[in-house]
Amino acid sequence: MRVAVVGAGPAGVRAVEQLVRAGVRPLWLDEAPDGGGRIYQRPPAGFVRGARALYGLEARKARAVHATLDALKPLADWQPNTLAWDIGADPRLLHTLREGRAEAHGFDAAILCTGAMDRIMPLPGWTLPGVTTLGGAQIALKAQGCAIGRCVAFLGSGPLLWLAAYQYMKAGATVAAVLDTTPFAAKARALAGLPHDPATLAKGLYYVARLRAAGILVAEGVTPLAIEGDGERGVSALHWRDSSGRERWLDCDAVGLGWGVRPELQLADLAGVPIRFDAVQHNWVPERDAMGRTPLPGIYLAGDGAGIGGADVAEMTGACAAQALLADAGLRTEARLTRRLQGRLRRQARFRAALDRAFPFPAHLAAAMPDETILCRCEAVTAGELRAAATPEGPHGAAPEVNRAKAFTRIGMGRCQGRVCGMAAAEVLAARLGRGVAEIGRLRGQAPVKPLPIMAAPAGEDAA
Repeated sequence: MRVAVVGAGPAGVRAVEQLVRAGVRPLWLDEAPDGGGRIYQRPPAGFVRGARALYGLEARKARAVHATLDALKPLADWQPNTLAWDIGADPRLLHTLREGRAEAHGFDAAILCTGAMDRIMPLPGWTLPGVTTLGGAQIALKAQGCAIGRCVAFLGSGPLLWLAAYQYMKAGATVAAVLDTTPFAAKARALAGLPHDPATLAKGLYYVARLRAAGILVAEGVTPLAIEGDGERGVSALHWRDSSGRERWLDCDAVGLGWGVRPELQLADLAGVPIRFDAVQHNWVPERDAMGRTPLPGIYLAGDGAGIGGADVAEMTGACAAQALLADAGLRTEARLTRRLQGRLRRQARFRAALDRAFPFPAHLAAAMPDETILCRCEAVTAGELRAAATPEGPHGAAPEVNRAKAFTRIGMGRCQGRVCGMAAAEVLAARLGRGVAEIGRLRGQAPVKPLPIMAAPAGEDAA
Protein backbone atom coordinates (compact mmCIF):
# COMPACT_ATOMS: atom_id res chain seq x y z
CA MET A 1 0.00 0.00 0.00
CA ARG A 2 1.44 3.36 -1.08
CA VAL A 3 0.85 6.01 1.61
CA ALA A 4 2.05 9.62 1.44
CA VAL A 5 2.27 11.98 4.40
CA VAL A 6 2.73 15.67 3.59
CA GLY A 7 4.23 17.63 6.48
CA ALA A 8 6.52 16.79 9.39
CA GLY A 9 5.15 19.05 12.07
CA PRO A 10 3.44 17.64 15.18
CA ALA A 11 0.59 16.15 13.10
CA GLY A 12 2.84 14.54 10.51
CA VAL A 13 5.17 13.06 13.14
CA ARG A 14 2.34 11.38 15.03
CA ALA A 15 0.68 10.18 11.82
CA VAL A 16 3.88 8.52 10.60
CA GLU A 17 4.45 7.06 14.07
CA GLN A 18 1.13 5.21 13.88
CA LEU A 19 1.69 4.06 10.30
CA VAL A 20 5.13 2.68 11.07
CA ARG A 21 3.81 0.81 14.11
CA ALA A 22 1.34 -0.93 11.78
CA GLY A 23 4.09 -1.94 9.37
CA VAL A 24 3.52 0.76 6.73
CA ARG A 25 6.53 2.58 5.27
CA PRO A 26 5.13 5.89 3.98
CA LEU A 27 6.54 8.51 1.66
CA TRP A 28 7.10 11.40 4.07
CA LEU A 29 7.98 14.84 2.88
CA ASP A 30 8.36 18.33 4.28
CA GLU A 31 9.19 21.64 2.66
CA ALA A 32 11.68 22.58 5.41
CA PRO A 33 15.22 21.19 5.79
CA ASP A 34 14.04 19.30 8.87
CA GLY A 35 10.79 18.49 10.66
CA GLY A 36 9.13 19.96 13.70
CA GLY A 37 6.76 22.37 11.97
CA ARG A 38 6.67 26.08 12.72
CA ILE A 39 5.90 25.61 16.40
CA TYR A 40 8.85 23.29 17.01
CA GLN A 41 11.04 24.48 14.14
CA ARG A 42 14.59 23.29 14.45
CA PRO A 43 17.50 25.70 14.09
CA PRO A 44 20.38 25.00 11.67
CA ALA A 45 23.20 22.67 12.68
CA GLY A 46 25.64 24.25 15.09
CA PHE A 47 23.04 26.52 16.64
CA VAL A 48 24.07 26.99 20.28
CA ARG A 49 20.81 27.94 21.99
CA GLY A 50 19.20 24.98 23.74
CA ALA A 51 15.59 23.78 23.61
CA ARG A 52 14.66 25.63 26.80
CA ALA A 53 15.82 28.93 25.36
CA LEU A 54 14.21 28.28 21.97
CA TYR A 55 10.85 26.85 22.99
CA GLY A 56 10.38 28.05 26.58
CA LEU A 57 7.54 26.25 28.32
CA GLU A 58 7.12 24.01 25.26
CA ALA A 59 10.71 22.68 25.41
CA ARG A 60 9.72 19.22 26.71
CA LYS A 61 7.11 18.75 23.99
CA ALA A 62 9.53 19.99 21.33
CA ARG A 63 12.21 17.51 22.43
CA ALA A 64 9.65 14.68 22.40
CA VAL A 65 8.49 15.49 18.86
CA HIS A 66 12.09 15.84 17.64
CA ALA A 67 13.12 12.52 19.20
CA THR A 68 10.21 10.70 17.55
CA LEU A 69 10.93 12.46 14.26
CA ASP A 70 14.55 11.31 14.24
CA ALA A 71 13.62 7.74 15.17
CA LEU A 72 11.08 7.56 12.33
CA LYS A 73 13.21 8.95 9.50
CA PRO A 74 14.95 5.62 8.68
CA LEU A 75 11.60 3.83 8.77
CA ALA A 76 9.96 6.04 6.13
CA ASP A 77 10.90 7.38 2.72
CA TRP A 78 11.93 10.69 4.32
CA GLN A 79 12.25 13.61 1.90
CA PRO A 80 12.99 17.03 3.44
CA ASN A 81 13.41 20.19 1.35
CA THR A 82 10.51 18.91 -0.76
CA LEU A 83 7.58 21.09 -1.82
CA ALA A 84 4.24 19.42 -2.54
CA TRP A 85 2.82 21.82 -5.13
CA ASP A 86 -0.12 19.91 -6.58
CA ILE A 87 -2.19 16.80 -5.94
CA GLY A 88 -4.64 14.86 -8.02
CA ALA A 89 -7.31 12.49 -6.77
CA ASP A 90 -7.90 10.80 -10.13
CA PRO A 91 -5.30 9.60 -10.91
CA ARG A 92 -3.82 9.81 -7.43
CA LEU A 93 -0.60 11.72 -7.96
CA LEU A 94 1.35 13.97 -5.63
CA HIS A 95 3.51 16.47 -7.50
CA THR A 96 6.64 17.62 -5.72
CA LEU A 97 9.76 19.69 -6.23
CA ARG A 98 12.97 18.53 -4.58
CA GLU A 99 16.39 20.04 -5.17
CA GLY A 100 15.22 21.61 -8.42
CA ARG A 101 13.65 18.46 -9.79
CA ALA A 102 9.93 17.95 -10.27
CA GLU A 103 8.62 14.50 -9.43
CA ALA A 104 5.24 12.75 -9.38
CA HIS A 105 4.45 10.12 -6.76
CA GLY A 106 1.53 7.76 -7.05
CA PHE A 107 -0.33 6.97 -3.84
CA ASP A 108 -3.23 4.91 -2.58
CA ALA A 109 -3.87 7.11 0.46
CA ALA A 110 -2.49 10.42 1.66
CA ILE A 111 -2.53 12.30 4.97
CA LEU A 112 -2.19 16.05 4.43
CA CYS A 113 -0.63 17.81 7.43
CA THR A 114 -0.05 21.15 5.75
CA GLY A 115 -0.20 23.41 8.80
CA ALA A 116 -1.26 27.05 8.90
CA MET A 117 -0.07 30.56 8.20
CA ASP A 118 -0.72 33.98 9.68
CA ARG A 119 -3.96 35.89 9.08
CA ILE A 120 -3.24 39.47 8.09
CA MET A 121 -5.32 42.63 8.03
CA PRO A 122 -3.30 45.13 5.94
CA LEU A 123 -2.85 48.71 7.09
CA PRO A 124 -0.93 51.62 5.57
CA GLY A 125 2.80 50.91 5.78
CA TRP A 126 2.58 47.15 6.27
CA THR A 127 4.80 46.59 3.21
CA LEU A 128 7.71 48.59 4.68
CA PRO A 129 11.03 46.86 5.44
CA GLY A 130 10.93 45.71 9.05
CA VAL A 131 7.33 44.50 9.05
CA THR A 132 6.79 40.74 9.30
CA THR A 133 4.02 38.44 10.38
CA LEU A 134 4.13 37.03 13.90
CA GLY A 135 5.08 33.68 12.43
CA GLY A 136 7.89 35.32 10.47
CA ALA A 137 9.16 36.93 13.66
CA GLN A 138 9.22 33.51 15.32
CA ILE A 139 11.07 31.93 12.39
CA ALA A 140 13.77 34.59 12.57
CA LEU A 141 14.24 33.88 16.26
CA LYS A 142 14.18 30.07 16.09
CA ALA A 143 15.89 29.39 12.77
CA GLN A 144 18.43 32.22 12.70
CA GLY A 145 18.76 33.36 16.29
CA CYS A 146 18.01 36.98 15.46
CA ALA A 147 15.26 39.51 16.06
CA ILE A 148 13.43 41.32 13.26
CA GLY A 149 14.59 44.67 14.67
CA ARG A 150 16.29 46.42 17.56
CA CYS A 151 12.99 47.72 19.00
CA VAL A 152 10.00 45.59 18.02
CA ALA A 153 6.29 46.37 18.39
CA PHE A 154 3.83 43.47 18.32
CA LEU A 155 0.38 44.18 16.89
CA GLY A 156 -2.65 41.95 16.37
CA SER A 157 -4.63 39.55 18.50
CA GLY A 158 -4.69 35.94 19.60
CA PRO A 159 -2.41 33.67 21.62
CA LEU A 160 0.43 33.91 19.09
CA LEU A 161 0.68 37.67 19.69
CA TRP A 162 1.49 37.18 23.35
CA LEU A 163 3.67 34.12 22.77
CA ALA A 164 5.84 35.85 20.16
CA ALA A 165 6.24 38.96 22.31
CA TYR A 166 7.18 36.84 25.33
CA GLN A 167 9.71 34.84 23.29
CA TYR A 168 11.36 38.05 22.07
CA MET A 169 11.51 39.46 25.59
CA LYS A 170 12.95 36.18 26.91
CA ALA A 171 15.59 36.18 24.15
CA GLY A 172 16.76 39.65 25.21
CA ALA A 173 15.21 41.68 22.41
CA THR A 174 13.64 45.07 23.13
CA VAL A 175 9.85 44.81 22.95
CA ALA A 176 8.40 48.29 22.41
CA ALA A 177 4.79 47.28 23.06
CA VAL A 178 2.13 44.61 22.72
CA LEU A 179 -0.97 46.11 21.11
CA ASP A 180 -4.05 43.88 21.06
CA THR A 181 -7.04 44.89 18.94
CA THR A 182 -9.40 42.81 21.11
CA PRO A 183 -10.92 44.69 24.08
CA PHE A 184 -10.35 43.13 27.49
CA ALA A 185 -14.12 42.81 28.02
CA ALA A 186 -14.46 40.56 24.96
CA LYS A 187 -11.81 38.22 26.32
CA ALA A 188 -13.37 38.21 29.77
CA ARG A 189 -16.74 37.14 28.34
CA ALA A 190 -15.14 34.08 26.76
CA LEU A 191 -13.38 32.91 29.91
CA ALA A 192 -16.18 30.49 30.77
CA GLY A 193 -14.99 28.02 28.14
CA LEU A 194 -11.27 28.38 28.71
CA PRO A 195 -11.00 26.12 31.81
CA HIS A 196 -11.51 23.12 29.48
CA ASP A 197 -7.70 23.36 29.11
CA PRO A 198 -6.41 24.91 32.33
CA ALA A 199 -2.74 24.26 31.51
CA THR A 200 -2.90 26.23 28.27
CA LEU A 201 -4.88 29.00 29.95
CA ALA A 202 -2.27 29.19 32.72
CA LYS A 203 0.53 29.49 30.17
CA GLY A 204 -1.25 32.32 28.37
CA LEU A 205 -1.82 34.21 31.61
CA TYR A 206 1.83 33.66 32.51
CA TYR A 207 3.02 35.22 29.26
CA VAL A 208 0.82 38.28 29.77
CA ALA A 209 1.90 38.67 33.41
CA ARG A 210 5.60 38.42 32.55
CA LEU A 211 5.30 41.04 29.81
CA ARG A 212 3.49 43.43 32.12
CA ALA A 213 5.96 42.79 34.96
CA ALA A 214 8.82 43.70 32.62
CA GLY A 215 7.33 47.16 32.20
CA ILE A 216 6.42 46.63 28.54
CA LEU A 217 3.56 48.75 27.25
CA VAL A 218 0.47 46.54 26.91
CA ALA A 219 -2.72 47.97 25.41
CA GLU A 220 -5.99 46.22 24.54
CA GLY A 221 -8.89 47.30 22.36
CA VAL A 222 -6.59 49.33 20.10
CA THR A 223 -7.20 50.41 16.51
CA PRO A 224 -4.12 50.31 14.25
CA LEU A 225 -3.91 53.32 11.93
CA ALA A 226 -0.57 53.12 10.10
CA ILE A 227 3.01 51.91 10.21
CA GLU A 228 5.24 54.89 9.47
CA GLY A 229 8.64 55.02 7.82
CA ASP A 230 10.11 54.92 4.32
CA GLY A 231 11.35 52.35 1.86
CA GLU A 232 15.01 53.15 2.46
CA ARG A 233 15.20 53.24 6.25
CA GLY A 234 12.20 51.02 7.00
CA VAL A 235 9.88 51.34 9.98
CA SER A 236 10.17 54.36 12.27
CA ALA A 237 6.89 54.37 14.24
CA LEU A 238 3.50 52.75 14.75
CA HIS A 239 0.44 55.01 14.70
CA TRP A 240 -2.56 53.69 16.65
CA ARG A 241 -5.65 54.70 18.57
CA ASP A 242 -6.15 53.49 22.14
CA SER A 243 -9.41 52.23 23.63
CA SER A 244 -10.34 55.74 24.80
CA GLY A 245 -10.07 57.13 21.26
CA ARG A 246 -6.78 58.96 21.71
CA GLU A 247 -4.30 58.77 18.81
CA ARG A 248 -0.80 57.69 19.78
CA TRP A 249 2.57 57.10 18.15
CA LEU A 250 5.09 54.48 19.22
CA ASP A 251 8.76 54.64 18.21
CA CYS A 252 10.01 51.30 16.85
CA ASP A 253 12.07 49.96 13.98
CA ALA A 254 10.14 46.72 13.37
CA VAL A 255 6.59 45.42 13.68
CA GLY A 256 5.38 41.85 14.03
CA LEU A 257 1.70 41.62 13.20
CA GLY A 258 -0.98 38.97 12.85
CA TRP A 259 -4.48 38.00 13.89
CA GLY A 260 -4.27 34.29 14.54
CA VAL A 261 -3.69 31.76 11.79
CA ARG A 262 -5.64 30.08 9.03
CA PRO A 263 -5.37 26.59 7.51
CA GLU A 264 -3.09 26.01 4.56
CA LEU A 265 -5.81 24.19 2.65
CA GLN A 266 -4.60 24.57 -0.95
CA LEU A 267 -3.66 20.91 -1.43
CA ALA A 268 -6.95 19.73 0.06
CA ASP A 269 -8.73 22.14 -2.26
CA LEU A 270 -6.85 20.90 -5.32
CA ALA A 271 -7.59 17.30 -4.36
CA GLY A 272 -11.29 18.16 -4.48
CA VAL A 273 -12.10 18.19 -0.76
CA PRO A 274 -15.18 20.40 -0.13
CA ILE A 275 -14.36 23.62 1.74
CA ARG A 276 -16.78 25.34 4.14
CA PHE A 277 -16.76 28.54 6.17
CA ASP A 278 -16.38 28.10 9.93
CA ALA A 279 -18.10 31.11 11.50
CA VAL A 280 -16.56 30.53 14.94
CA GLN A 281 -12.99 30.33 13.67
CA HIS A 282 -13.75 32.87 10.95
CA ASN A 283 -11.82 30.61 8.59
CA TRP A 284 -12.42 28.49 5.54
CA VAL A 285 -11.78 24.86 6.50
CA PRO A 286 -11.83 21.58 4.56
CA GLU A 287 -14.58 19.09 5.37
CA ARG A 288 -13.49 16.08 7.41
CA ASP A 289 -14.91 13.91 10.17
CA ALA A 290 -13.61 13.57 13.72
CA MET A 291 -10.99 11.06 12.57
CA GLY A 292 -9.70 13.17 9.68
CA ARG A 293 -11.52 11.38 6.86
CA THR A 294 -12.63 13.63 4.01
CA PRO A 295 -15.50 12.94 1.60
CA LEU A 296 -12.81 11.78 -0.85
CA PRO A 297 -11.77 8.17 -0.17
CA GLY A 298 -8.05 7.94 0.50
CA ILE A 299 -7.57 11.61 1.46
CA TYR A 300 -7.14 12.35 5.18
CA LEU A 301 -6.42 15.62 6.97
CA ALA A 302 -4.71 16.40 10.27
CA GLY A 303 -3.25 19.34 12.17
CA ASP A 304 -3.94 23.01 11.62
CA GLY A 305 -4.37 22.42 7.88
CA ALA A 306 -7.68 20.74 8.77
CA GLY A 307 -8.81 23.47 11.20
CA ILE A 308 -6.93 25.52 13.75
CA GLY A 309 -6.33 23.74 17.05
CA GLY A 310 -2.69 24.22 18.02
CA ALA A 311 0.24 21.85 18.48
CA ASP A 312 -1.34 19.47 21.00
CA VAL A 313 -4.44 19.01 18.86
CA ALA A 314 -2.22 18.55 15.80
CA GLU A 315 -0.45 15.61 17.43
CA MET A 316 -3.75 13.97 18.35
CA THR A 317 -5.38 14.50 14.96
CA GLY A 318 -2.27 13.16 13.22
CA ALA A 319 -2.53 9.92 15.19
CA CYS A 320 -6.29 9.71 14.56
CA ALA A 321 -5.95 10.26 10.80
CA ALA A 322 -3.40 7.46 10.61
CA GLN A 323 -5.70 5.16 12.59
CA ALA A 324 -8.57 6.00 10.23
CA LEU A 325 -6.40 5.23 7.20
CA LEU A 326 -5.30 1.90 8.69
CA ALA A 327 -8.88 0.95 9.54
CA ASP A 328 -10.10 1.79 6.04
CA ALA A 329 -7.29 -0.31 4.57
CA GLY A 330 -8.17 -3.29 6.79
CA LEU A 331 -4.90 -3.08 8.72
CA ARG A 332 -4.21 -3.31 12.45
CA THR A 333 -5.53 -0.39 14.52
CA GLU A 334 -5.46 0.66 18.18
CA ALA A 335 -9.06 1.19 19.30
CA ARG A 336 -8.20 2.18 22.88
CA LEU A 337 -5.82 4.88 21.67
CA THR A 338 -8.44 6.23 19.31
CA ARG A 339 -11.12 6.43 22.03
CA ARG A 340 -8.75 8.21 24.39
CA LEU A 341 -7.67 10.73 21.74
CA GLN A 342 -11.25 11.42 20.66
CA GLY A 343 -12.25 12.26 24.24
CA ARG A 344 -9.34 14.68 24.57
CA LEU A 345 -10.14 16.24 21.21
CA ARG A 346 -13.74 16.92 22.23
CA ARG A 347 -12.52 18.81 25.31
CA GLN A 348 -10.01 20.71 23.20
CA ALA A 349 -12.75 21.67 20.72
CA ARG A 350 -14.70 23.38 23.50
CA PHE A 351 -11.57 25.21 24.61
CA ARG A 352 -10.76 26.26 21.04
CA ALA A 353 -14.25 27.63 20.45
CA ALA A 354 -13.91 29.77 23.58
CA LEU A 355 -10.48 30.93 22.43
CA ASP A 356 -11.83 31.94 19.03
CA ARG A 357 -14.58 33.95 20.70
CA ALA A 358 -12.01 35.58 22.97
CA PHE A 359 -9.79 36.67 20.06
CA PRO A 360 -12.07 37.39 17.07
CA PHE A 361 -10.66 38.31 13.68
CA PRO A 362 -10.99 42.13 13.32
CA ALA A 363 -13.23 42.07 10.25
CA HIS A 364 -14.47 45.57 11.18
CA LEU A 365 -11.09 47.02 10.23
CA ALA A 366 -11.70 46.14 6.58
CA ALA A 367 -14.50 48.69 6.23
CA ALA A 368 -12.27 51.46 7.61
CA MET A 369 -9.18 50.53 5.59
CA PRO A 370 -8.02 53.61 3.60
CA ASP A 371 -8.44 53.27 -0.17
CA GLU A 372 -4.71 53.81 -0.76
CA THR A 373 -3.71 50.82 1.40
CA ILE A 374 -1.85 48.14 -0.53
CA LEU A 375 -4.00 45.05 -0.17
CA CYS A 376 -2.22 42.64 -2.52
CA ARG A 377 1.48 43.38 -2.34
CA CYS A 378 2.38 40.93 -5.12
CA GLU A 379 0.27 42.79 -7.70
CA ALA A 380 0.18 46.19 -5.91
CA VAL A 381 -3.63 46.21 -5.79
CA THR A 382 -5.08 48.75 -3.36
CA ALA A 383 -8.20 48.52 -1.24
CA GLY A 384 -9.71 51.31 -3.33
CA GLU A 385 -9.17 49.38 -6.56
CA LEU A 386 -10.88 46.34 -5.09
CA ARG A 387 -13.81 48.44 -3.89
CA ALA A 388 -14.09 49.97 -7.38
CA ALA A 389 -14.44 46.45 -8.78
CA ALA A 390 -17.57 46.01 -6.66
CA THR A 391 -19.40 48.97 -8.22
CA PRO A 392 -21.63 48.72 -11.31
CA GLU A 393 -19.89 51.84 -12.66
CA GLY A 394 -16.57 49.98 -12.90
CA PRO A 395 -15.06 49.10 -16.30
CA HIS A 396 -16.22 45.48 -16.03
CA GLY A 397 -19.38 45.88 -13.99
CA ALA A 398 -19.80 44.82 -10.37
CA ALA A 399 -17.89 41.85 -8.95
CA PRO A 400 -20.31 39.91 -6.71
CA GLU A 401 -17.67 37.61 -5.21
CA VAL A 402 -13.93 37.49 -4.66
CA ASN A 403 -12.92 35.33 -7.64
CA ARG A 404 -14.69 37.69 -10.02
CA ALA A 405 -12.91 40.58 -8.32
CA LYS A 406 -9.66 38.68 -8.86
CA ALA A 407 -10.34 38.60 -12.60
CA PHE A 408 -11.02 42.34 -12.62
CA THR A 409 -8.10 43.49 -10.47
CA ARG A 410 -5.48 40.66 -10.45
CA ILE A 411 -5.71 40.46 -6.67
CA GLY A 412 -4.35 37.10 -5.53
CA MET A 413 -2.61 36.40 -8.86
CA GLY A 414 0.91 37.00 -7.52
CA ARG A 415 3.55 34.75 -6.01
CA CYS A 416 1.57 33.99 -2.86
CA GLN A 417 -1.56 32.97 -4.86
CA GLY A 418 -3.71 34.93 -2.41
CA ARG A 419 -2.42 33.09 0.66
CA VAL A 420 -1.57 36.42 2.31
CA CYS A 421 -4.14 38.82 0.88
CA GLY A 422 -7.08 36.53 0.12
CA MET A 423 -8.84 36.69 3.48
CA ALA A 424 -8.46 40.45 3.85
CA ALA A 425 -9.59 40.97 0.24
CA ALA A 426 -12.79 39.05 0.91
CA GLU A 427 -13.41 41.16 4.02
CA VAL A 428 -12.95 44.43 2.12
CA LEU A 429 -15.25 43.26 -0.66
CA ALA A 430 -17.87 42.02 1.82
CA ALA A 431 -17.84 45.35 3.66
CA ARG A 432 -18.20 47.26 0.38
CA LEU A 433 -21.15 45.11 -0.74
CA GLY A 434 -22.77 44.94 2.70
CA ARG A 435 -22.74 41.14 2.71
CA GLY A 436 -21.28 38.42 4.90
CA VAL A 437 -17.81 37.22 4.05
CA ALA A 438 -19.10 33.65 3.64
CA GLU A 439 -21.22 34.91 0.72
CA ILE A 440 -18.23 36.62 -0.88
CA GLY A 441 -16.35 33.35 -1.00
CA ARG A 442 -12.64 32.58 -1.06
CA LEU A 443 -9.91 32.59 -3.65
CA ARG A 444 -9.89 29.08 -5.09
CA GLY A 445 -6.68 27.07 -4.92
CA GLN A 446 -4.46 27.01 -8.00
CA ALA A 447 -1.44 24.90 -8.82
CA PRO A 448 1.36 25.44 -8.11
CA VAL A 449 0.43 26.35 -4.54
CA LYS A 450 3.82 28.07 -4.21
CA PRO A 451 6.20 29.44 -6.86
CA LEU A 452 8.29 26.98 -8.88
CA PRO A 453 11.56 27.82 -10.65
CA ILE A 454 11.18 27.97 -14.42
CA MET A 455 14.17 25.68 -14.85
CA ALA A 456 12.81 22.87 -12.65
CA ALA A 457 13.66 19.55 -14.30
CA PRO A 458 10.51 17.56 -15.21
CA ALA A 459 9.70 14.23 -13.61
CA GLY A 460 10.71 11.14 -15.51
CA GLU A 461 8.04 9.10 -17.24
CA ASP A 462 8.77 6.25 -14.85
CA ALA A 463 7.79 8.29 -11.75
CA ALA A 464 6.39 6.05 -9.06
